[in-house]
Formats: sequence, structure tokens, C-alpha cells
Amino acid sequence: MPFPEFTRPSPNFSAAPPHEQLGVLVHHSVMSFDATIARMLDPASEVSYHCLIAPDGARCTFVADEHVAWHAGASTFLGRSRCNDFLLGLAFAGDTYAAPLTAAQLASALEWLAPRWLRGAWTLDRVTDHRQVSPGRKDDLNPAEWSRLRAAIAARFARV
Repeated sequence: MPFPEFTRPSPNFSAAPPHEQLGVLVHHSVMSFDATIARMLDPASEVSYHCLIAPDGARCTFVADEHVAWHAGASTFLGRSRCNDFLLGLAFAGDTYAAPLTAAQLASALEWLAPRWLRGAWTLDRVTDHRQVSPGRKDDLNPAEWSRLRAAIAARFARV
């Protein structure tokens, strides 16, 4: 059974140029699901994700995949800067240092990734976290939780 998903359009995005959708950058929001939604809807925050996943697996979409969400900041991946332009932003509500990802969050992330994975013909090297693209500036995800997520993705999609 699919996880519930709803949309709350964030004002914090760029429509042009179109998003390249070359992979995904994973975050944790530190805040609760509801507090994160409020922040993503606040124009003053100047931040957004494409999608946020609650501990129960429910998802909130803020920015369409075709648009650039403002989630990465100063970042570099695959030899390129400006990760917002080519990596979709997927976030887990909460702090992965304070509590591990729930089974529902992992399952919901895999469900969200599935159509994008197929459409983009992604491989495991197209998935990263904020800690890796912004070293010394960001620490999400907890490395243990990153390893759990990466293993779940590898097991589900079995393409490296």
C-alpha cells in the first residue's frame, strides 16, 4: 500500500533552468514534520526540498521535480558545484543523530525513489547526502543512517 502523499507548494524554488534530475541529495530536517513544512512554506527561509518524509512514512512535496528546490547551498558532487541544479532534494523529518530513521521512512523513501530511479536510469553513485556534498558545513545524515539508507537502496534497485 502506498504511503500518503500531499503537496504544499513552497515559494522557495527556481523554475528556470529546468532541473536536470541526475540524482538525489538526502537530508534530515532536524525539525519535526510539521515544523519543517512551516519552514519550507516561509519565503523568508529561502529553503525548500522536493520532498519531506515523516516518521510514519507520509510525504509532503514542496517543489515539482522539474523545478530547482533550494536545499543544497554551497555544494559539490560529481565534479560539479550548485547541486540544487541537478540533484533532487529528499529530506527526512527529524535528526538522524538523535533518532534513527524509521522503517516507514526507509520504505517511503524507496517508494518515492522508484519512478525517478527508473526514469533517470540512476545508479547508486547518483545518490548522496548533504554531509558529503558540503563537508565541514553540513552533517546530515548521520553516517550510520546514511549506510542503512544506502544499503536499502542498493538492495531495492540492485544497480551500482
